[in-house]
Amino acid sequence: MSMHARRDILKAGLAGGLALAVGNTPGLGAAQPILGMIFPPLDYPVPPEAMQLYPSGVTFLARGIGLESMTPDSYDKAIPKVLPAALSLAKEGATAISVMGTSLTFYKGRAFNESLTAQVAKATGLPSTTMSTGIVEGLKAAGARRIAVATAYNDEVTGRLSAFLEEYGFAIAYARGLGYEKIPTGGIIVDDTLLTFSADVYSRASRADTLLISCGGLKTLDLIVPLEARLKVPVVSSTPHALWSGVRLAGLSGRVPGYGRVLDRA
Repeated sequence: MSMHARRDILKAGLAGGLALAVGNTPGLGAAQPILGMIFPPLDYPVPPEAMQLYPSGVTFLARGIGLESMTPDSYDKAIPKVLPAALSLAKEGATAISVMGTSLTFYKGRAFNESLTAQVAKATGLPSTTMSTGIVEGLKAAGARRIAVATAYNDEVTGRLSAFLEEYGFAIAYARGLGYEKIPTGGIIVDDTLLTFSADVYSRASRADTLLISCGGLKTLDLIVPLEARLKVPVVSSTPHALWSGVRLAGLSGRVPGYGRVLDRA
């Protein structure tokens, strides 16, 4: 399927996906798992990628916590809002929780990410994960060892991601960010511009065996297959692989053919 065809499906799925997320309430679908997702922006909807990848078998709930910018100071202010959001999702019927912010959960390192996950699990009594854990699991599933890293972030936050990944045993061949700090409405960047940027980052990474694209605000689902065909390596990205990780935690297989090597064989 071409990138443009996938883009049309994504646009069509936005309205339908959001309607399903509202209409498929816990009371109507109590027998199936319910993934509660905590997003950095305030009033963030269930992303269309969720319904595009997993249109049945799981219900998605979303809660935003009002992150103001992608900087350490803003992360510090937002983190105290995570547990109340998780408790709210649990009360609505969530059966698993994912903190869907990559930089929000990696910015203080591996121990912080794992401690936050444990705190959410303890507070809610539910299996819990984070977007940062999702990309780590995706990289492991891809067999990654030496990674090219393309991000939306400024140099400081990109550097913190590199340090976080190194704590999990990955070597960073090259990392570069787009320099964003504010989070524009509707995401950050899509389609050909992001594809070109990501491919350029990979081209500068000597002997990298995997490309990682990091930031939940980047719309990457339609870029994974074209990038893998162009670069001949697996591509892992924040939102698609956090969703994959989250639904697996909720009890699904996570496998969706046609969206890259990891999801193809999950």
